Amino acid sequence: MRLLKVATCNLNQWAMEFDTNLKNIKESIIKAKEAGAVIRLGPELEITGYGCEDHFLELDTISHAWECLKDLLLGDWTDGILCSFGMPVIKGSERYNCQVLCMNRKIIMIRAKMWLANDGNYRELRWFTAWKQKDQLEEFQLPCDISEALQQKTVPFGYGFMQFLDTAVAAEICEELFTPIPPHTELALNGVEVFMNASGSHHQLRKLDLRIRAFIGATHTRGGVYMYSNHQGCDGGRLYYDGCACVVVNGDVVAQGSQFSLRDVEVVVAQIDLDAVASLRGSISSFQEQASCKRSVASVDVPYKLCRPFNLQMSLSSPLKESYSPEDNRFDLRQFLYNSRWPYQFRKIDELVNELSVDNGASTSNGVGIVAAGSADPKAGL
Repeated sequence: MRLLKVATCNLNQWAMEFDTNLKNIKESIIKAKEAGAVIRLGPELEITGYGCEDHFLELDTISHAWECLKDLLLGDWTDGILCSFGMPVIKGSERYNCQVLCMNRKIIMIRAKMWLANDGNYRELRWFTAWKQKDQLEEFQLPCDISEALQQKTVPFGYGFMQFLDTAVAAEICEELFTPIPPHTELALNGVEVFMNASGSHHQLRKLDLRIRAFIGATHTRGGVYMYSNHQGCDGGRLYYDGCACVVVNGDVVAQGSQFSLRDVEVVVAQIDLDAVASLRGSISSFQEQASCKRSVASVDVPYKLCRPFNLQMSLSSPLKESYSPEDNRFDLRQFLYNSRWPYQFRKIDELVNELSVDNGASTSNGVGIVAAGSADPKAGL
């Protein structure tokens, strides 16, 4: 069992209010850490605020965003937790709407938004360029003061995912979810299990239902954990946000924040079992067939583990994996009768406990093992 605790946020950020925004970000990290989360997701462009509009064209806006990020990375805020921060980034002569993924005081990668919102109330193409290089990650030269402070010169930039020792994590930014071929489809085929969607979605009648159905659809057929973070309140721009950060696992909403909250910071935490994702994917034969035809997506190897070790317990069923009723017997391939004493299973547990906690033979003070003759153990006494 791979247990993973994640945290996603509703934040009341204000455009260009860097002190307030940074304060809210730090408070959300504190709450996430207190809950034991190892992933913290914040909303789109959370450092600057989403509604900066033409202020995105000013170099100072970008510089201040980097200064706030440096503040977060020089402290202990990212120690032991993967944090996704939304901010604008200039690469070459272009501005990009990005998620900066950080852990243990380092920038792991910068994920640039590939599909920009440019209809209705949205004007992202006025300020940002859509990232189009999907085949490989490029090296991004960090600003001089950031590079010197972090002792880190470059970072992978573009479209890709993070491969940890025990799972794979990727970002899907707001509008990308609603495109004809959303990134999570090919990311799932590349083994990604956790998707982080940082959003700046404004309130509109029945729009929340549209979002929830999209999250459910993204994980129902392919399996996965979908984290969603959003702004709440009015950030001083033209939009009003309704929050409702949530976590969806294999098509089920397992945690959801409030709508129209008056709090500046709301953190939604969920503990999930990633083996439930593997179980669903393994049961879908078509998924395995598609996986053989997957298009490779660039990845960044991260030498950390995110999942908690499973301390040893026994459960007849997991509510995230199975939900049975008396009417489900037509599709239930389990047997009807059980030996409720579970003699074999409990014996194996007892054997494992004895192996871990008790020596099977006496030992002397000089470290030489004493075993019974005829034990057939070639390593006895070594």
